[in-house]
Amino acid sequence: MIKSEWFFWLVGAVFILMALQMVNDRSNPKRLGTASFWGLLGACFFYSTWVVDKSLPAEPLGVAVLALICIGGFNRTGKGTPETTTEEKRAALAARFGNKLFIPALTIPVVAMLCAVLVSKWKIGGTPVLEKDSETILGLGLGAIVALGVGMWILRERKVSVPLHAGRGLLESMGWALLLPQLLSVLGAIFQAAGVGTQVGKITEQILPDGQKLAAVALFCAGMFVFTLIMGNAFAAFPVMTAAVGWPVLVEQMDGNPAAILAIGMLAGFCGTLCTPMAANFNIVPAALLELKDQYGPIKAQAPTAVAMLGCNIALIYFFAF
Repeated sequence: MIKSEWFFWLVGAVFILMALQMVNDRSNPKRLGTASFWGLLGACFFYSTWVVDKSLPAEPLGVAVLALICIGGFNRTGKGTPETTTEEKRAALAARFGNKLFIPALTIPVVAMLCAVLVSKWKIGGTPVLEKDSETILGLGLGAIVALGVGMWILRERKVSVPLHAGRGLLESMGWALLLPQLLSVLGAIFQAAGVGTQVGKITEQILPDGQKLAAVALFCAGMFVFTLIMGNAFAAFPVMTAAVGWPVLVEQMDGNPAAILAIGMLAGFCGTLCTPMAANFNIVPAALLELKDQYGPIKAQAPTAVAMLGCNIALIYFFAF
């Protein structure tokens, strides 16, 4: 049986290999901090296996996470010059291969879909080929491996070190922001476990006028917007505002349509995603990869649309969800 843990070990091994490349790259003035960050992250992928099965304590893993935060927070990571092709050569290769360059990227979802639909049903000696409840993540991992092989075959590349160097360049360009979604998802879980939604609900009951439907809808959508700004993830904001306003006030007290209110409420949260650097995958990482002069450029361009859409979402719930 192919286990998801193997995929996590592979990810950790890739991070460690890239860290070894980074520590030897003297073109990076912060090579030691950069190598420490990604090497420590890679080691966490291995150590966490024994934390999950409770054979080793979790405290060192927590210390490692705090160390990663300190390295990134004190700006100890940087960008080197990986061994790769020149811009002129890349332009020539792009003109030569054309749309074939999209084949590796399309390979990943195709393999992931096949694993979820077909391979998940395969068994050998009564044992599933893919670990139960991990078919999706394994499909993604297998898809990435197959896509790597397809890409190397199309480009006639024989050295495995070449994609490692190219991947390291992307990793250093994205930097610590690559981990922000995972850290923010944990923050959302902490907020939920701490009862933030319940406390927000109590405050809402005191300040919200009785029977004021528009005020309640605006508060729900604005709350989704603001909490998404803080946590960078509408999915993390959703349980907080649903427990505080969405369900007890709009659904139970005002007899609103749950599907409409909660679905459009998520859209209000996504408006916050457009306006926050905490949503690193959408705003900070693209700016880094495209080497924009203003790292907040995507947010500045998206903010007017986000505010307009927030108003539209409030109107949609108010006029059509009751």
